[in-house]
Amino acid sequence: MQDLICYKQLPLWTHDSIPQAFQRPHNTKAGTWAKLTILKGELNFAMLSESGEILSEHIFSVSQQPPFIEPQAWHRIVSASQDIECQLSFYCEPEDYFSKKYQITPTHSEILAAMTYLHAGNALDVGCGSGRNSLFLSQHGFDVDAWDINRDSIQKLNEIIQSEQISNIHPLIRDLNQNTNINDCYDFICCTVVMMFLESETIPQLIKQMQNATKPQGFNLIVCAMDTDDYPVQSDFPFAFKPGELSVYYQDWTLVKYNENVGELHRVDENGNRIKQRFATLLAQKI
Repeated sequence: MQDLICYKQLPLWTHDSIPQAFQRPHNTKAGTWAKLTILKGELNFAMLSESGEILSEHIFSVSQQPPFIEPQAWHRIVSASQDIECQLSFYCEPEDYFSKKYQITPTHSEILAAMTYLHAGNALDVGCGSGRNSLFLSQHGFDVDAWDINRDSIQKLNEIIQSEQISNIHPLIRDLNQNTNINDCYDFICCTVVMMFLESETIPQLIKQMQNATKPQGFNLIVCAMDTDDYPVQSDFPFAFKPGELSVYYQDWTLVKYNENVGELHRVDENGNRIKQRFATLLAQKI
């Protein structure tokens, strides 16, 4: 619990202002812990099964504070004393902080997996969007250059940086189809689900620039859609890797991870199901 971060705190509640929704059976979201702090009075609280059956009932007070409520645990406030004053806060793990607080896409799973091999240093996030990966890397001591063509995304990232007083992320509006030059050197360069939105002729030069800008023993991480017989690429993606194509670019590097597994896009089909796509996923270390 000591690693949890508070990402939201609701206004102070009194007896008459406790929302009805919290007096009915409800549960916390996945990845969210709830903490109710009693400042005055007493509160009768019940832990429930999913069907609404009372599993346990508790009286909480200033001297007997409620524990953290685990993610997706069902519960409700049964009753409260007339003088009750309490406040509800929501907590999450550090990797979920920015997505929970600012409603941005969570850190890419391959960034999380790569952390086993990475050490804090200089990083470049190619196609950063609203900063989901850049923000996570900054939490782990990286000094991050964050590039994206979308002005609204960069503005969102700048707003988060200002709100959180972050000093180690440097956003830049950058059209990679017009300019692939990378002039600095980095310990880690990532490009997750970005290349399929670029023109085909941009890719070889971009990868070359990424490789040249990587320090010895540094890492590149690339995740990009593929075009295969079993999972043809989406019609609006200008680029997609063919089987084995991405790995050839890195044949002189150490391949820490390489696969061409099936994953899911964020977009959905006509039935509301997320569209499946095969992805080339590579984590490689420069020799």
